[in-house]
Amino acid sequence: MGTISHAISPKLSLPHQNTVRSYAFSRSNHRFQTLMPSKVSRKVRVFAELRKQSTSSIDFSDPDWKTKFQRDFEQRFRLPHITDIFEDAVPIPSTFCLKMRTPLNGDFPGNYPSDEEWHGYINNNDRVLLKTIYYSSPTSAGAECIDPGCNWVEQWAHRAGPREKIYFKPEEVKAAIVTCGGLCPGLNDVIRQIVITLEIYGVKRIVGIPFGYRGFSDTELTEVLLSRKVVQNIHLSGGSLLGVSRGGPSVSEIVDNLEARGINMLFVLGGNGTHAGANAIHDECQKRRLKVAVVGVPKTIDNDILLMDKTFGFDTAVEEAQRAINSAYIEAHSAYHGIGIVKLMGRSSGFIAMHASLASGQVDICLIPEVPFNIHGPHGVLNHLQYLLDKKGSAVVCTAEGAGQNLVQKTNATDASGNIVLGDIGVRLQQETKKYFKEIGIHADVKYIDPTYMIRACRANASDGILCTVLGQNAVHGAFAGFSGITVGIINTHYAYLPIPQVISHPRLVDPNSRMWHRCLTSTGQPDFI
Repeated sequence: MGTISHAISPKLSLPHQNTVRSYAFSRSNHRFQTLMPSKVSRKVRVFAELRKQSTSSIDFSDPDWKTKFQRDFEQRFRLPHITDIFEDAVPIPSTFCLKMRTPLNGDFPGNYPSDEEWHGYINNNDRVLLKTIYYSSPTSAGAECIDPGCNWVEQWAHRAGPREKIYFKPEEVKAAIVTCGGLCPGLNDVIRQIVITLEIYGVKRIVGIPFGYRGFSDTELTEVLLSRKVVQNIHLSGGSLLGVSRGGPSVSEIVDNLEARGINMLFVLGGNGTHAGANAIHDECQKRRLKVAVVGVPKTIDNDILLMDKTFGFDTAVEEAQRAINSAYIEAHSAYHGIGIVKLMGRSSGFIAMHASLASGQVDICLIPEVPFNIHGPHGVLNHLQYLLDKKGSAVVCTAEGAGQNLVQKTNATDASGNIVLGDIGVRLQQETKKYFKEIGIHADVKYIDPTYMIRACRANASDGILCTVLGQNAVHGAFAGFSGITVGIINTHYAYLPIPQVISHPRLVDPNSRMWHRCLTSTGQPDFI
């Protein structure tokens, strides 16, 4: 992916615990840039810093600053459209009409159901409110304020759904689906719904690109023909029908391949890096004046995509994490001075660890990347574990994989997507715990569980199944509506379209001053480990 994701230039640097990870996509690669500040203060919040940088150009002394901010916001969140390049593109009546249930066939070209009156379409002016809470003070827990006075400023995203007019004739469409990055529960569900919805519109040519972006360049990999018959039951198992991989060819090679194959709709399932690649493909298509709709569906088990309530696979991950935490609890509770340590996914964000700890009610210590901690010392994790063994006789620790990276040996290695290979905080905690209790002469039975790949390979649960279904449907609606360079997500329980650059500038993080993190601390009863 190093050659794919070079088109997005972030405007924000990301202060993050003891490491600053920036989703910066340079001309040569998009490896995370790292900075090591000499000292981290828990009072310095990454969120305050991000807001400060994003609003630094606003003159709050100007009485019209709110109007100017909203005007700028509207421009930034405007959805790229086919008509930006093809100004004379003529829309046609939508072939998606649930009132007419007769399947479209080969006789429909030029004879679209324009006289069908159905009130199931979304108006292009419909919007979804991004922020729903009016914070009376910047000091309120979880407050997200634009200005120092915490004034209310409306921010809207475009509502997702089928439009009455479409910009592609179904008989001329060749749609392709590609899944990139790592596995995630729900991939097959999204693939299935994209295919089913495309067929309802009347698309006959649907293909899958095998093994991520790699499938565009590897001559040994051939596209997979997809139809409702092929995908009917794929949601009953985990993984991806199309396979996944990291890395891939250059943007230019991919667009060349799209042209050669006659693909004019591309649906990309992946995380931040994959979306950066999708946006670069969209830009290249526009540069070449190709009528191609590129639509993303955010896939990250870590739930770290900006602005969205959650991403698919997250609910399943939290649910499956309960099994690991429960096993750790049973092991710890059944042993004399038992300690169970569970490492969950979460490179930059601790959402899985936080929610799993809250849901289980069995976790005594939850460690996440956003909150620094010490292992040793009078306020360290080990000292608290000693206290727990004395008071309870056992303890359960849940840590995100990206937590405490300042405490483990750096690898200086990157994967094919340019992600830094993290040090193993789980193993470090296990080793230091055994060593500590041995040195002070207290027996401790330490068990370590890493369920990462078991969780990733799971079939989506009911909640994620519904989310995947709606995301897949809305991705197709967005492509037929003529949008490109967009992604679809759920915002305040409503589905919306967002321009890709607005959701990939940096990962979404757990706010250490949020009510949810405070609830987690209340549940675990853990102290401040600094």
